[in-house]
Amino acid sequence: MNKEPSKKLSKRSLPGGVKISVKASQAKKGEDIIVLFLSEISSFTDFFIIMHGNSSRQNFALYENIALELKKKNVMPLSIEGKKNAEWILMDYGSFIIHIFSEKAREYYSLEKLWGDAPKITY
Repeated sequence: MNKEPSKKLSKRSLPGGVKISVKASQAKKGEDIIVLFLSEISSFTDFFIIMHGNSSRQNFALYENIALELKKKNVMPLSIEGKKNAEWILMDYGSFIIHIFSEKAREYYSLEKLWGDAPKITY
C-alpha cells in the first residue's frame, strides 16, 4: 500500500469546509488542532479534524461556532453526537469529521495514535 497521499497535503490544499472548521475552532480557542488526511487509508471519510477544549462549556462553544460558520456556507452536517455532555462532540460532514474532545477524553481515545499512519497538519 502506498503511504504517500496522491495529492500534496498542505494548509492551502485543504477543502473549504475543513478550512472553515479550523478557522472557527481557532476563533474559540480550540487547542492542539490537527487535521488528519485519511482518504488514502479510510473508506468512510477524507479528513478528521481533532481538537480539545478546557471545559464542556468551551467544547460546546467550539461546536456552535463551527456549525454556524459552516451553515453560512450551506454546509450541513449528516449527524452530530455528544452535545449533551460535551466530553466528545462528533460532527459528521461526510467528507470530513470533526472531533471536539475534553483533554481527558482526547488522551483516552487517542485518535491521533489510532490513525498514526495518516499524514497530518498541526495548528
